[in-house]
Amino acid sequence: MADVKLMIAGRPYDVHCADGEEAQLLQLAAVVDEKARGIQGGTEVRQLLFAALMLADDAQEARGKADKAEPQSDSLRAAVALAESREAAARDELRAAVTREQAALKELEALRSAPAAASAKPAHDRALLQIADRIEALATKVEQIS
Repeated sequence: MADVKLMIAGRPYDVHCADGEEAQLLQLAAVVDEKARGIQGGTEVRQLLFAALMLADDAQEARGKADKAEPQSDSLRAAVALAESREAAARDELRAAVTREQAALKELEALRSAPAAASAKPAHDRALLQIADRIEALATKVEQIS
């Protein structure tokens, strides 16, 4: 247990607190002292009473603001959840697009290699035409001989 000497409204107060909480207690006492010094006239008890009432009013106002902020927090959480689900959907669409692109690239590569085979085909066609011409020529000679 620690002992702390506080000065509030010009009067010393000896207070006990848990070890390590001295700095917090001094900060709180400074807030009470500031409120009490702001009240002019009256006895010390009256100054402390009004200081306590003002601090209670501040606390109640802060609770009200926190209560009003809570629904906004819920709305923000919902907006974040919606944004995260949209991000996930966009990520899935992107993956699907990448997959389609990879398939298209493979198909393009296959088509690029296919013209080499297609260019060989006309050469085969020419050879077949030449063979057909020779056969016709031979057939004509055979007919002439017969």
